[in-house]
Order: sequence, then C-alpha cells, then structure tokens
Amino acid sequence: MPDPKLPRKAIFNPELRRKGIYILPNLFTTAALFFGFFAIVMAMQGSFERAAMAIFIAMVLDGLDGRVARLTRTQSAFGAEYDSLSDMVSFGAAPSLVMYEWALKDLGRLGWVAAFIYCAGAALRLARFNTTLEVMDKRYFQGLPSPAAAALVAGFIWVAIDSGFSGSDFPLLAACITIFAGVTMVTNVRFYSFKDINLRKSVPFMVVAAIALAFALMALKPEITLFGFFVLYALSGYVQATIRMVRRKPNAAS
Repeated sequence: MPDPKLPRKAIFNPELRRKGIYILPNLFTTAALFFGFFAIVMAMQGSFERAAMAIFIAMVLDGLDGRVARLTRTQSAFGAEYDSLSDMVSFGAAPSLVMYEWALKDLGRLGWVAAFIYCAGAALRLARFNTTLEVMDKRYFQGLPSPAAAALVAGFIWVAIDSGFSGSDFPLLAACITIFAGVTMVTNVRFYSFKDINLRKSVPFMVVAAIALAFALMALKPEITLFGFFVLYALSGYVQATIRMVRRKPNAAS
C-alpha cells in the first residue's frame, strides 16, 4: 500500500521516489543553518560579539550554496526550500533574538515588538521572493534582502561592542535600526542584486584599486567596514527611488 504521506507524483513515479539529495550545495546550506543556530546559542550565553560574527559567517555560506549548485549543476527543488528555511533561521530568527537579548529586552513591550517586526519582515520577504522569483528583474531585489538586513543588525551590535558600548547604552537606537531593517525588507524599494556582474570582463583600473582598498579596510577594521557597506546598501535603494521620483515629476508635468 503506498505511503499516504508521499505526494501523488512520488507514489506513481518510481524515479521521483528513488531520487536522492545533492550533498555539496546542501552542505553549505547546513553550515549556514548551523551558524544561525550558533548565533542564538551565543546570545543566550551573553557572548554577543560571537553571535554577530556567526551571522556574518552564515551570510557568506548562504552566498556560496547557490553558486556551488549552479556550477556543479546540482540545483533542486529540495535545495531551494531548504535554503529558504535556513535563511529564516539565520537571517530572521537569529538577528532578532540576538538584538533582543543584547538591547531590546530593556525596553519591555516595545523591545519584543521591534524584534517581532524584524522577524515577520524576514519571513514575508522570503515568502515573496520565492513566489515572484520567475517574474522579477534579476538585476534588482524587491525589498532589502534578508542577509543584508541581518548584516545591518549584526554589524551594529559588533561595532558597538568593539567600541566599548553595551546594548543598554542606546536601546532606542537599536530598536529603530531593527524596525528599519524589518520594514525595508517588505517595501517595494528596489536594491541592486549584483547578479549581472561578469567577472570575465575587463574593468577600469580604479575598480581594481577600490577592491584593494576594500580588502585593506577589511583587514584593519572588519566590523566597521562591513557595517558601513551594508548601511550604504540599505540606503541606496531609497536614494535611487527618490531620484526616480524626482525625474518622473518633470516628465509628468511636461
């Protein structure tokens, strides 16, 4: 008797029932999930700097799994769903819980509401991305990507701790950053995706010099460099939207 828990296609198609899971790309996804979970554990133990660093490591691993799958031609529906669930833990639950434990719990109800806004924003952002993937312009993201939002929250914590501050020094600022990141994920503001960059094409000399400078800043102050980059990235969508709005008004008037 066929297993009622299996989809109808799998019941009547032996090929689907025998199909396995690709190890290599899902290994990166599992590693990203681990570091998201590790960030939550570190926050519970009061090691917030390690928690913030773990979120950044999860972000790097999340960026690799899709590329590895495409390079090795091991894309699968399972991998896409697994990646989404991993992102929800690493870039949705983990940043909101780390920020709550670090600064927001001193605000009482406002604190957990701010953390929930971020967590819900990440869930909605991932759901919208999965359902509009085939129709969206690949050059842009609709709303701030969840890894960038997580980097914004984790980067703020990392920079503050490295500068000698604690979460109780500015809980309201922490709440504003958390809410801003959560709301920006569900807006219709477009953010450049960097997916159309061709590494095989020649580039001007200044681009190579800028990359070398970025590596030097990363080696000198990684937390400030990363946080500064993601602050500029989070603001870039609003700047571009404002420019498009200003240009549209004279055209409408004419």
